Amino acid sequence: MGDKFDFIREEMAALKESGLFIHLRTIGSAPGPWMIVDGKKVLNLCTNNYLGLATHPRLVQAAHEALDRFGVGPTAVRSIAGTLTIHVELERKVAEFKHVEDALYVQSGFCANQAAIPPLVGREDVIFSDRLNHASIIDGCRLSGAKIIVYEHCDPDDLEAKVKENLPNYRRGMVITDGVFSMDGDVAPLDKIYEVAERYGLITMVDDAHGEGVLGHGGRGIVDHFGLHGKFDIEIGTFSKAFGVVGGIIAGKKVVIDYLRQRARPFLFSNAVTATDTAACMAAVAVLSESTELVDRLWENTRYFKGEMKRLGFDVGRSVTPITPVMLGEAPLAQQFSRRLFEEGVFAMAIGYPTVPKGQARIRVMVSAMLSKDDLDYGLEKFAKVGRELGVISG
Repeated sequence: MGDKFDFIREEMAALKESGLFIHLRTIGSAPGPWMIVDGKKVLNLCTNNYLGLATHPRLVQAAHEALDRFGVGPTAVRSIAGTLTIHVELERKVAEFKHVEDALYVQSGFCANQAAIPPLVGREDVIFSDRLNHASIIDGCRLSGAKIIVYEHCDPDDLEAKVKENLPNYRRGMVITDGVFSMDGDVAPLDKIYEVAERYGLITMVDDAHGEGVLGHGGRGIVDHFGLHGKFDIEIGTFSKAFGVVGGIIAGKKVVIDYLRQRARPFLFSNAVTATDTAACMAAVAVLSESTELVDRLWENTRYFKGEMKRLGFDVGRSVTPITPVMLGEAPLAQQFSRRLFEEGVFAMAIGYPTVPKGQARIRVMVSAMLSKDDLDYGLEKFAKVGRELGVISG
């Protein structure tokens, strides 16, 4: 009889052989334009710090003040003794910012999907889910026990065909989509999805993790971008990307949010988010409420970087957002490209299967408002050098 963990050793060996083994880089500094990664100073084209808020002085100060006032941890779940005044204030501020009736603050964006989906649908119900939805949506759907029917990516016609065929067999239905798809950087046709949902009485949910702070007026997100305020039922968000902190948000109609306060398991059974994180989140909302400057700069940088990458001959996929996938095909090439970039002083990680489909490995560049033109030019120069060296581009 072999060792009971031989299956792990075999799978790990297979991952290494196929170029899909994940090597963890270790960060030794704040996520600014330049970072210390594995002891080396490199240009940051990798983190989700879209607006540079993770190091913004107002967020840092707010966190310090909350630490002094509330201590390091709430030491309870929200439903027993963990709801701080600052949690309630943040929920109110987020609802105002997003023009919704109410909002619920949870531990992470991943938890937000697990919190929101299972209370609303169950074994007698059906969920229509975009083929490329994030893992947190997939897991939330599985936890609900509802029937999951996948519709083709960003295809409202396929969604409608599947709703017509299947909805009559279930008690109620829900349609869920990412707003901005995190690997390809494309945007869901939320207006068309809403039209289908409205015709058939579906509950509507959008995960706006990569849209908040990016799309819409001053970063108010994809619902604002499409002018669907008061129409889309539930918006899922995270404070860990453009807002630069941590924590998840469920925003929408008051009747839904009130119900989730009674039934959402991560809210009921996991410790509340710290006051320091909450205060920093509130400061981030305040910064974006006061000015569109950072969002405007993010889009200026995005247009410049993408335009220059295309001019160099790189394939940046179908992205229409700051997420810039540099399509390379096979995972070993993507990993080699990422290693060479790192040697040249650029931090941009390779992404392969199962995060993206086989044969669609890439370097995912995350453009940020905090990058100067000199920073962007440095990154472009190194991409060009490595791209020519590895035969990805000519010239």
